[in-house]
This record gives sequence, structure tokens and C-alpha cells, in this order.
Amino acid sequence: MTQSADDYARQILDWLRKADCAVALTGAGVSTASGIADFRGPSGLYSKISQRTFEIDFFREHPAEYYRIAVEHIHPLADKIPNDTHRMLAELERQNLLNAVITQNIDRLHHKAGSENVIEFHGDVVSFYCSECEKPFDRAAVEAKIAAETVPYCDCKGLIRPGIVFFGDMIPMQALLESQTLAQQCDLFIALGSSLEVNPAAGLTHIAKESGAKVVIANLGPTRLDHLADLRCEIDLSTLSRSILNLLTI
Repeated sequence: MTQSADDYARQILDWLRKADCAVALTGAGVSTASGIADFRGPSGLYSKISQRTFEIDFFREHPAEYYRIAVEHIHPLADKIPNDTHRMLAELERQNLLNAVITQNIDRLHHKAGSENVIEFHGDVVSFYCSECEKPFDRAAVEAKIAAETVPYCDCKGLIRPGIVFFGDMIPMQALLESQTLAQQCDLFIALGSSLEVNPAAGLTHIAKESGAKVVIANLGPTRLDHLADLRCEIDLSTLSRSILNLLTI
């Protein structure tokens, strides 16, 4: 029998209230309701730009082309507004029901929504730094340099790069270690809006399951790790999140 959003929400909240440590992993599907396209869907980002855009070798070899694409398609992610799922996760943390959010997203919307313990697995869209001296830059400064020079360079002549994790980059070690530790320690692991295709983030689900945690997977469409789920929610995330928020206020 198909469960309703409220049924799913009640089960998730029951497990959250019983858990000593609960962790959420969020993917691109969490931000689609904020007007941010996912990557691999029919109208996703990869239907507009090449996946090569996110490869470190492409950035190094074609920085002008990267930044031309980024100013139009990537930097504006920072201007979006959190949706019900971001707000729901922030409220769970505020009520001490959720210990951390591990996100594959670079849009900073969890921070905007009020979540404090956020691990950004793939970096973020608002920070930049010199690839030589590591001097930090903000978006406004970088876009001013792009407008003036096409490619932004530091005073030391080093190429300024975005603070995202490209394909070919190493995952930040601190983010990786903190995430793996949380996956090992948690009683409840909730994966939201992720196809669970990209490692090492997807591997956190395996770590949590093998360490004895209950696993919830909420996503429209199948994921690669559905067989690990103790609860599989095939549901629109905004609908599920509103049900959880409503039950939290009862």
C-alpha cells in the first residue's frame, strides 16, 4: 500500500526522536524547488553545459571559457532562496533532532535556511582563492576582475579559482573525515534528493548501514542504493518536508 506524506513524516520523526545521532545527506534534488536544476535530469544543468565544465583540467586549460559559463550558470546559484526542505532540516537541527547535514550541493542554501552544522562535500559557490598564494576572494571581486580582464588573476599573478570541488580535485580531507565519522556514529541516516551515484558521498550510506544505522532514502526516482533503505520514500521532497514541519508544530 502506498504511504502518504504524513505516514512517511511520522515514521521519520519517530526514528529521529529515538536516535542519539541523526545525519542527513542532501543532493541536487533538494534544491530543485529553489529553481536550481539538477545535473542529470532531462532539463538538468548537463543539458545546458558540458560535464567537462566541472573537470579541473578543463578549468586549468580554459579558464576564460569556464568563467564565461560560470557567470551565467554557476555563480547565480548563490542568489537562490531556500525551500521547504532546507527549512525543515534547519528546524530539525534547531529542535536537536538532527546533528548534521552533509551536502553534495554548492549553493549554500542550507546555511541561508539556518542550518549551522553543515559539511559541504563539494565546496561552495561563493568562495574563491588564488591557486598560487591561496589569498581568498569573494564573488563580487572575482566578477569585477572577469568583467575587466576576462580571466581573474591575483596580484601575485596566480589564477583565481572557485571554491568548488572539481572532478579531479581531492575531496577536502576534513569534510571527508567528519562525514565518515558521522556516518559511523549515527543511529539514523537520511539521504534526500540524491541518486547516490557519486562517491565518496554515496559511500556514506554504506558506512552508516554497516555501522548499524537505520537508513531512509527519499527521492523522486530510483537510487543506486535503494536496497539499503529501511524506509524508501518515493515522494516530492517539498511535500514530505511540509508534512514534517507541520507535525513538528503540533
